[in-house]
Amino acid sequence: MNVLCRLALIALLAGISRHAAADAPDLISSLKQGGYVLIFRHTATDDSQKDVYPFKFDDMSAQRQLSDKGRDMARQIGTAIREQAIPIGDVYTSRLNRAVEAGRLISGREVKPVDALTDSSNASASGMANPTGANAKAGQAVRQLVDAPPKPGTNTFLVTHKTNIADAFGKEAGDVQEGEAFVYKANGSGPATFAGRIKLADWNARAGSEGPGIQP
Repeated sequence: MNVLCRLALIALLAGISRHAAADAPDLISSLKQGGYVLIFRHTATDDSQKDVYPFKFDDMSAQRQLSDKGRDMARQIGTAIREQAIPIGDVYTSRLNRAVEAGRLISGREVKPVDALTDSSNASASGMANPTGANAKAGQAVRQLVDAPPKPGTNTFLVTHKTNIADAFGKEAGDVQEGEAFVYKANGSGPATFAGRIKLADWNARAGSEGPGIQP
């Protein structure tokens, strides 16, 4: 089966499995057992900053960065994860600093930047605004990370971009919000199974935070 056919089948199965996805509170509770892969879209950024392409990963002035709101969002998610005692294993991120920073704030640890999660729009404003899921190579690279079983008793965290999520799971996934996570249950012998989506408000509600919090 060629790559395009495989991705089309995965997108179809993911769409079907969404109907059986767990409610966010139950899903968050299930994460305590480990065995899941959470793929986050990085949190809110400063839109006045623009990426320069080809990417300059060591030059912060050539990248769009997290905004103060985005940092607060990532800290809220991280606080909820710690309060729920959710075990974290490997943490992989895009090589762009906004994803690296979000990954550190969410997980509370160092991260492993990888090419597979780096913005597949290649700094195209139109691509970021309207992700089509057309980059099959990028989608396959993301799916390989999602399908890899986490270390025993832990969950793997991936932090990437809207375009990469659409490439991996279909253009319908292009509605992913800043800070939202798609959650997959590892199977070990085949593709991971879609388990649900968790938004910032879900973490806040589960943690019993007071007040409205920061909305994405």
